[in-house]
Amino acid sequence: MTWKHISDLQHWNNGAASVYGIRAIPQNVLVNPEGIIIARNLHGDDLRKKLEEVLK
Repeated sequence: MTWKHISDLQHWNNGAASVYGIRAIPQNVLVNPEGIIIARNLHGDDLRKKLEEVLK
């Protein structure tokens, strides 16, 4: 896979889960290079459109 996956095997005590407010699985979060969340839980066409927007 070409995207980042984060897991430290700490379940809900995971550092990234705390920082990004992850409370359920599955979930996706798009984070910009500055670490700011720019979208959450996009799927299908909505995800494709957002990725086209930020990667152009």
